[in-house]
Amino acid sequence: MVEQSAVNRFVVGSNPTWGVLIKNIEMEKNVDKLKIGNKSFNSRLMLGTGKYKTTNNTINSIKESECEIITVAIRRLPIDLKNDSTSFLKNLNWNNLWLLPNTAGAQTAEEAIRIAFLGHELACQLGQEDNFFVKLEVISDPKYLLPDPIGTLKAAEFLIKKGFTVLPYINADPMLALHLEDLGCATVMPLGSPIGSGQGINNLTNIKIIIENAKVPVIVDAGIGKPSEATLAMEIGADGVLLNTAVAQAKNPARMARAMNLAVKAGRLGYLAGHMEKKFYARASSPLDNISKI
Repeated sequence: MVEQSAVNRFVVGSNPTWGVLIKNIEMEKNVDKLKIGNKSFNSRLMLGTGKYKTTNNTINSIKESECEIITVAIRRLPIDLKNDSTSFLKNLNWNNLWLLPNTAGAQTAEEAIRIAFLGHELACQLGQEDNFFVKLEVISDPKYLLPDPIGTLKAAEFLIKKGFTVLPYINADPMLALHLEDLGCATVMPLGSPIGSGQGINNLTNIKIIIENAKVPVIVDAGIGKPSEATLAMEIGADGVLLNTAVAQAKNPARMARAMNLAVKAGRLGYLAGHMEKKFYARASSPLDNISKI
């Protein structure tokens, strides 16, 4: 994990109030866990592993993000990790990470199902025999890369019956989200905007409706380009954020991963704190009631 900064060490050491505050935040983090299926996680940031320029960028970004779930496109990996010395997966500490295989590249439900089973085999090779997680992507549209709702429903139903913990990537469609939840999906993962676009959250109203209705975690997936957008997703009540391109294509990926880590934490704390209501008029920060006249 990232070494505590000199500033933080100074503040905690010299100001007991700050020390208590940070201790309380750490205690709250231990209580406020993200629960997906039968697993609990401290971090609410999930990180993708594609598009990085170097293996070191990938590994350093994962460390700086402090994420516990990383998603990997199964079709881009060797089937047998034992005989592949180049895969970055072998350089990660799988005692602290949980693999989320994804079915990226699947154009049909049938393809996605096959890839999901390969994903479980990969998890077993990493020592996670009980890992049946799968990020379900069925994308038949090669231009806009929008998820196929019918194919997603079909694949989700089959995989859930086979014991998989399904995290479906979907359009920000509140009714589709409810149908997938009814099938038994462990989360719903609406896109903020087209994947890899960095446009931010263009579907804010629909995502708010999904969050309001969902009884499973809602993870905003795709389109987030800046830390402020990750914070916004958390402030409106999303349970987590999954991103890739925003970190991988940054000028300094590891630093951006750190920024996203802090942004997600800030957004979650802000949501739990409860923000003030907006007003259409000014109101003095220091009330003038009962003030003596000078």
